[in-house]
Amino acid sequence: MHRFIAALVFAFALLFGAAPGTARAQELRERSGPTEHAITPPPDQPARVLPSDMPVMVSAAHVAIPPVPSTYVKKDLGWLQLSYPPSAEERVAPIVKDAESFKAELVDVLGQRVLDRVEVRITPTVSDMARLAPIDVPPPAYASGVAYRGLHLVLISMLQPRGAEAVDVAETFKHEMVHVALEDATLGQHVPVWFNEGLAIHLSGERAVDRLHVLFSATLSGTLIPFSDLDRSFPADNHEVGIAYAESADFMGFLQRRTDRARFAAMISRIREGQAFEGSIRDAYGSDLRKLEYQWHETAERRFSIIPVLTGGGLVWVLVVFGLGYAYWKKKKRAKMILARWEREEALEDAIALRRAKEAEEAAESFVSGAALANRPSIKIEHDGGWHTLH
Repeated sequence: MHRFIAALVFAFALLFGAAPGTARAQELRERSGPTEHAITPPPDQPARVLPSDMPVMVSAAHVAIPPVPSTYVKKDLGWLQLSYPPSAEERVAPIVKDAESFKAELVDVLGQRVLDRVEVRITPTVSDMARLAPIDVPPPAYASGVAYRGLHLVLISMLQPRGAEAVDVAETFKHEMVHVALEDATLGQHVPVWFNEGLAIHLSGERAVDRLHVLFSATLSGTLIPFSDLDRSFPADNHEVGIAYAESADFMGFLQRRTDRARFAAMISRIREGQAFEGSIRDAYGSDLRKLEYQWHETAERRFSIIPVLTGGGLVWVLVVFGLGYAYWKKKKRAKMILARWEREEALEDAIALRRAKEAEEAAESFVSGAALANRPSIKIEHDGGWHTLH
């Protein structure tokens, strides 16, 4: 019964929660278009691109970094130096609050000491971000955040490159921190693009509903992309790049299942020592990438195929069943609230009645005592030749 309800809720979230996330993913796919990071393929292969926020490799000895404006707020957390305009104080607060715990999480996941020193510059717009980037090495035009490899420098814009939509600064911070931490953990050794980007998305938790929607559709339609095709780039096609993001993040979750956390850290350690990625994953998990990918496919199919089975192939029935269930739940909740209110009212009335009865009893006792004293007969005695009244 619990699985049935969970499946219905999940399907409802896919249908009604996907719209905003889809818009964000579409924007991200536009940012990842061939304008930036384009890779020219052979004529018989589709165009491919790098994700727009993939770390940019820069040599610290060959670049100059502009200073932060004097009007910016600067916070030094020891390992983390934050700079941002005063207007961003409220949006930066979650970063300051969660920075230490998120760093600890990355150390635990990667099994290595990471993020000894990172500088993060948060700017109002993409143009401001470009002005604070290393000279002659601007961020990708369609990125709202970027990490510079070799510099431990992260830049984040508070506004999306297109339009005036606000960026989730705390979420973007986590995403870019994962890129920097992975570089630290592996000492810059090569990992596939899907691994790097998937880990950043998975650990930052971004676009969760949208990713489920895309993964659900791709799993049932059989359009998942082999990870071997995503080693050094993502597809340029908007639809396919959405699938690439979704499956990369989900596969990273699969590799970090509770029983496999130690294996994931062992794989990172092997990569750090210079072993090739394929060999590292095979030695750590006792299975090569293709077999692990096949196992993940099976788990994805089991997770998502239950929806059409329960709904008879029509998700509209999910709405009907969910609507009935929601109405029943609301009715039960309302009845429970009414009963609780009645109980509170009855308890209050009982307390008031008890108090009034006690007050009446006390008043009666006081009256009787007073009357008894007033009506008590007088006693007279003779003493020394006179009569005296006893009270």
